[in-house]
Amino acid sequence: QVQLVESGGGLVQAGGSLRLACAASRRTFTQTAMGWFRQAPGKEREFVAAINWNGRGTNYANSVKGRFTISRDNAKNTVALQMNSLKPEDTAVYYCAARQTSLTFAVFSATSQYDYWGQGTQVTVSS
Repeated sequence: QVQLVESGGGLVQAGGSLRLACAASRRTFTQTAMGWFRQAPGKEREFVAAINWNGRGTNYANSVKGRFTISRDNAKNTVALQMNSLKPEDTAVYYCAARQTSLTFAVFSATSQYDYWGQGTQVTVSS
């Protein structure tokens, strides 16, 4: 079992920055691929960013490339999402997700590929 707790959401003006954090409970965090997803009202949950278990492989949605950065600290069992140049269309509930894997370089971008989810944190970007 992996328990995930997100933090860092809030209200920010367009052009501003926020840093989301996700704390994982599992001891073998290093064998866990991680991802961030978001869901806006009336829309399906969508992929934002993902990172492999050693932190050397990442993937981003086209809509956030160049603005968002995913990173992880395996010593602290945490994964972060640095969000810069925020736009009103980034407004959503952001979810952290985890998948246990023995594949060193695997990065996952589909909701169905993840086994564990956090409760979400609200990000609101005003224009």
